[in-house]
Amino acid sequence: QVQLQESGPGLVKPSQTLSLTCTVSGDSITAYSRYWSWIRQPPGKGLEWMGTIGYGDNTYYSPSLRSRISISRDTSKHQFTLQLSSVTPEDTAVYYCAIGARARITTMNDYDYRGQGTQVTVSS
Repeated sequence: QVQLQESGPGLVKPSQTLSLTCTVSGDSITAYSRYWSWIRQPPGKGLEWMGTIGYGDNTYYSPSLRSRISISRDTSKHQFTLQLSSVTPEDTAVYYCAIGARARITTMNDYDYRGQGTQVTVSS
């Protein structure tokens, strides 16, 4: 059974860097056909694809976040991480990690697996 679990602080101050970790169990963290993504949903808004890391550590980022986002992977820990710098209150959202068959998936139902999500609030 594949499980994903997001972890990280629930409250981040403006201008700081948001760091979240996704721990994957029951599935490979390096499979050729898999893509590991971060997505978020701000309150009252739709789902936003943020970025993906694929085979060989190739990364794909949303153009709107490219200057602030970094996704990496630690294969020894079966984890992949999100870092989002210079956060503002507009980055307040529920953040999800997910596994899919390609990058840039913007519909939750198109992911093969996803975590339960973690609320992150940006506030001083």
